[in-house]
Amino acid sequence: MMSVVGIFQTLSDAAQAVAQLRAIQIPENGINLLTPGPVDLEKKELAQVPLSETEQPGMGGGLGAVVGAALGLGGGMSLGTAVASLFVPGVGPIMAIGFAAAGLLGAGGALGGAAVGTALERQSTRGIPEDEVFFYEDALRSGHTVVIAFAEGEHQADQIRTIMRDAGAETVDAAREKWWIGLRDTEKVHYEESGQHLPNRESLFRSGFEAALRPGIRGQSYAAAKEQLRSIYPDRYDNALFISGYERGSEFNKQSKTDVERRRVA
Repeated sequence: MMSVVGIFQTLSDAAQAVAQLRAIQIPENGINLLTPGPVDLEKKELAQVPLSETEQPGMGGGLGAVVGAALGLGGGMSLGTAVASLFVPGVGPIMAIGFAAAGLLGAGGALGGAAVGTALERQSTRGIPEDEVFFYEDALRSGHTVVIAFAEGEHQADQIRTIMRDAGAETVDAAREKWWIGLRDTEKVHYEESGQHLPNRESLFRSGFEAALRPGIRGQSYAAAKEQLRSIYPDRYDNALFISGYERGSEFNKQSKTDVERRRVA
């Protein structure tokens, strides 16, 4: 099982991609969507969706269809079996449709009384590289929509990539490079050194910077995260440039949270 991710400028473009994914028989529980939105989106309507002990958590199509209608997309967005509305620190209010989407950003439960168990969250997000999660968040922070689809093999993954590209999606790799280019002029003063090979220095510094943004690590000092970093980056965790990048990434993460909170209360 592998994940394919597309970052869309608009929710309507994402909906177009979802429709095409369903047309090639990608199952609903294999398609997930994350989009910016108010945490209390149509709470009253969602609360009216009945739950019974025989139904899956999240009401599947029932709850998803209500959310789809609230987003102006009709029943075509009734994905997966979990719908969550949450406020993500450093990102803002998010609507997540699908178990992977709900579990990815730490939704402990969904509106309408649907629970997303932690064991299921781990299972549902398997195949999603942890070091990509920040870039989904960055896209959401910028007002974009993220679609995550799971493929059974490389052939199906290629089909999904083609559909997403044709619907106007940007890949995570492209978003990652664009994000770093935007930071490079500010950050290069921290890794430039006369007479040294710049690309190698930049690579070490950047990997430390990005390491500080990984879920499960961010918010920790380098000393507190050192053993985790050793297991993930055994060849560089103790390199001075990596450590410098980690510290800068930690500052960047704190500032991102501050900026989002400031906008929230403004």
